[in-house]
Amino acid sequence: MKIFCILGDERVFSSKSTAMFTAVLKRIGIKGAYTPFKVEAGQIGAALQSLRVLNIDGANIAVPYKESVLPHLDILSEGANIIGAVNTIVRNKNVLKGYNTNAIGFMDTLEEIGYNASNKSAIVFGTGGLAKAVVFILNWLRSKNIIVAGRNKDKIQKLVSHIAGEPMLLKSMTSEPISANIIINATSVSSPDESPEMAALINKIELKDCELLIDLNYGRNNNFWKDMADAKGIKFLDGVNTLSNQARRSFALWTRIDVDPMEFRKAVYEVL
Repeated sequence: MKIFCILGDERVFSSKSTAMFTAVLKRIGIKGAYTPFKVEAGQIGAALQSLRVLNIDGANIAVPYKESVLPHLDILSEGANIIGAVNTIVRNKNVLKGYNTNAIGFMDTLEEIGYNASNKSAIVFGTGGLAKAVVFILNWLRSKNIIVAGRNKDKIQKLVSHIAGEPMLLKSMTSEPISANIIINATSVSSPDESPEMAALINKIELKDCELLIDLNYGRNNNFWKDMADAKGIKFLDGVNTLSNQARRSFALWTRIDVDPMEFRKAVYEVL
């Protein structure tokens, strides 16, 4: 029997990952389980030790632990080491290796829709582990003029210094029109209820030349990113594609079985 889990704060219980992986395990005939676990602040090291003790085969790492988990792992993949964030762990006996399938999952999404990010300008909102993965891929694909936007100057500067991009504070973005071909929201905010201040600020941004807007969240009602895209006739994608693509990559690392990402996508839509 295969045992997998997801580690995070209280938000893991509202994540669709549990239903998604459970459904896929059943569909392909693998006897197994996928369970969410809430980890208290400061306890991520103990949680990882539990993976060894309980013989858990693999784990996903959710916010807010994608970066703080790094010192507690035995090995990092090359991509995870460069990005500085992990969302997938594989246990091989007592050795825990960290990977970042958020990055390759995002690249898979761009390939699926036939979007060539080479020489395209981009704005990435956010400074966490997911934002780092997106900036890494855009830089890998040779996008130009990658702007990293956020509210914390130090976090923005740390990201662009470590990976790539130009820093920009959110509050400075309304002063003049901003040109970008692709916009990606890698924050946790998608609706005005979650952050009225951010929603009001985003709605004031005047965009030029935008071809694609991706909100990496999913299942959100009253999504101001989608409203902005619809109002301007911009192609919009929510995070279901990237979620299912990174899940496929994680599952392959755990089981060495490559499942069609549509199987993961179907499972998500069944519970949305």
